[in-house]
Amino acid sequence: MDELEAREVANTLRRLGIRGVVSLEDADKPTGRWRVYDSTDATTRRDITNEALTVIAGRSRPQTGSARGFVVPQSR
Repeated sequence: MDELEAREVANTLRRLGIRGVVSLEDADKPTGRWRVYDSTDATTRRDITNEALTVIAGRSRPQTGSARGFVVPQSR
C-alpha cells in the first residue's frame, strides 16, 4: 500500500476501534511500502496487515435496507 492508502487504513482502524499501527515497512525508504503492525516497537512488532485488512473488509460492507437521501434528476 502507498502513503495515501496507509492513511485511509489508519483512519479506518481508528474509527472501527481496531488495534494496529500503520508504518513504513522500511523507515529508511520514505517512498516504500506501508504495513500494519501490532506495535510501534520496530524490533518486536509483528506484521498484521492481512488480518487488519480482512477485518476492515468485513466491517466495511455496505448496509442493506432503506436509506434516507435525495434523488436528483440529471438535467438534459
